[in-house]
Amino acid sequence: MPRNLLRPAVVMTLLLCLLTGLIYPGVVTGVAQLLFPWQANGSLVERDGHVVGSALIGQSFTRPEYFHSRPSAAGAGYDATASAGTNEGPTDRKLADTLIAGNVARVVEEDGAVRGRIPADMVTASASGLDPHISPANAELQVARVARSRGLSEDRVRAVLRAHTEGRQFGFLGERRVNVLLLNLALDSVAPVRAAASAATPTTSSR
Repeated sequence: MPRNLLRPAVVMTLLLCLLTGLIYPGVVTGVAQLLFPWQANGSLVERDGHVVGSALIGQSFTRPEYFHSRPSAAGAGYDATASAGTNEGPTDRKLADTLIAGNVARVVEEDGAVRGRIPADMVTASASGLDPHISPANAELQVARVARSRGLSEDRVRAVLRAHTEGRQFGFLGERRVNVLLLNLALDSVAPVRAAASAATPTTSSR
């Protein structure tokens, strides 16, 4: 490389490193912390001063007192370090005969769902395996079980569910949805589960 081109190349490289590696990220981080601190820090959810999860990443709930998330194929389930789907298409017999059939049998037993009338998100995983939301129809099928397990009326549980049902973004994007973690925390504040269960935070596998 000619000497007269070496210096401009080095200077431009350093300037671009400074601009794109320090200045731009610093400005974006500063603006985000100033205007959107909760979102910029991971949308972390706290209970009793302790972080119990993120509103953006789902968790597995198995106890009858809680609304259950949709199935997950990320690691052992909702593993944020192994985000993935099943990689199986709608024509895959294993998906239909094993995974979906097993999930259908589970929700029929747990929630009294009727075969052929089960919301798709109740028996299928999301593409990321980390979706924190379920559909209102999914949540509605779980109301009776949750109410019975907590000793509440179904109307009381539905009231909490309605209060935590999110509408379409900007009024027209996406579908109505329910954040499972936020809903379960709200239920805990309304009617705490028995002592043995309440000792478990929403980040443990004992739910």
